[in-house]
Amino acid sequence: MKKSFYLYVLTFRGGDWSDAKVRFAEEVFQEHNFPKQSIDFDELSTYIETYATDNLTTEVFDELWDLYIEQGR
Repeated sequence: MKKSFYLYVLTFRGGDWSDAKVRFAEEVFQEHNFPKQSIDFDELSTYIETYATDNLTTEVFDELWDLYIEQGR
């Protein structure tokens, strides 16, 4: 079973704060309503678009999604 996008993103926590992926991961960790079990692009992107912040951006989501898909192959 493929791990959720949330669990993948958490692997970036604790890194260099200058990395946008690290800031995104920290923000996702704080988001109690984030769809933690989801592996669905549409569900996740809708959430990000709805609840975007300075650290929770669609640009970083797209980058992380590409990495997530790549590591799943």
